[in-house]
Amino acid sequence: MDTIADMLCVIYNAQTVGKTDVVVPFSRIKFEIAEILKNRGYIVSAEKKMHKIRRSSKPKPCLEITLKYVNQIPAISGFKRISKPGQRIYRASSSLRKVKQGQGIAILSTSKGLMTNILARKQKIGGEVLCEIW
Repeated sequence: MDTIADMLCVIYNAQTVGKTDVVVPFSRIKFEIAEILKNRGYIVSAEKKMHKIRRSSKPKPCLEITLKYVNQIPAISGFKRISKPGQRIYRASSSLRKVKQGQGIAILSTSKGLMTNILARKQKIGGEVLCEIW
């Protein structure tokens, strides 16, 4: 199961229908991706909260994401999952390319944590390319 792709799909689909916020199961990597999206201006906020999934179950940690719109247009117009559980994609810092002619970002998992392709090129660090967002 690809939980990162699921989170990105939930965000994209919710923005397509005009929702203000979404809730996804919490994990540290999803929280770090949401923080990058918040810092780059793709979402408003991301918070860890306890939510009940079903009525009879105990509350579980979830990530509550507030979506961003610019003049009723979603801030995220598309995404692509690059590295998948069945096929990992690694890039050196010299082979990191711009996403949509610099209009988007790629999120990498590096030895120094998650970061964008722009920051990875500046620090000359390569890593696993998780996704591209524009």
